[in-house]
Amino acid sequence: MTPALDVLPACRYPLPRYDLFVANLASVVARVAALLPDAPRVPLAGVELLSPVANPGKIVAAPVNYQKHFDEVRTDPQLHPDHAAPLRTVHTAGLFLKATSSLVGPGEGIAVRKLERRTDHEVELAFVIGREARNVPSAEALRYVAGYCIGLDITIRGSEERSFRKSPDSYSVLGPCLVTADEIPDPDHLDLSLAVNGQIRQQSNTKFMILSVAALVELASSFYTLYPGDILFSGTPEGVSPIAPGDRVVATVEQIGTMEIDVRAAEAATPHALSGMAGGS
Repeated sequence: MTPALDVLPACRYPLPRYDLFVANLASVVARVAALLPDAPRVPLAGVELLSPVANPGKIVAAPVNYQKHFDEVRTDPQLHPDHAAPLRTVHTAGLFLKATSSLVGPGEGIAVRKLERRTDHEVELAFVIGREARNVPSAEALRYVAGYCIGLDITIRGSEERSFRKSPDSYSVLGPCLVTADEIPDPDHLDLSLAVNGQIRQQSNTKFMILSVAALVELASSFYTLYPGDILFSGTPEGVSPIAPGDRVVATVEQIGTMEIDVRAAEAATPHALSGMAGGS
């Protein structure tokens, strides 16, 4: 892949607000094909898999996009602590944004913060926008998708806004690769599952999503301009449950593959040393 990046155009400030690799994906793929016969091989086990998308302009996510997940959230006070507030599906809640700084690949792992609180896994089909999209009707939406990945939307439970609780570093895991859209003609009929330490926790199919991939593109592009490299997390099925440091998470999506992610505790905050300060009170 690295030698194929010589086809990417040079950029100067102000830098584009999109991911340069995804915006030029067709050219990169063609260059890869030309280089492949003589390219050196590196064992997959010997590399650390980073996020397939390095510089997304934004990460957009769908809340409560499976009916059975809606049902479990409605009945579990740990998943929905504020019972005074009505629980809404994606139809009425809309979408939310996650910080791009939360994005990692499976090889980087999940660093759990706020160990005194519950942190949950959520396996999802994630997809990457391939070209600028604005007010796209669902009938045309899949033409704007560059490819698909497995996504993990990691969540601290609590009363704060979703975007806040889902945006710590490493709380958006994307991988293990970007499967180009031509290889997945129907993203709305894919099995997906997640296991923790060998125990299956989540198992469903994207056909049970309330809003399809195309409908999510239509909704998102009616509010935001979507740019190449923007990532959309499509929502998680039922079976959401806690993870803790020391766990190993294995997530699988049909036609994409499997990724393994280790869970650890985030490094504790340390006070910055003060220097060059005059004494006194």
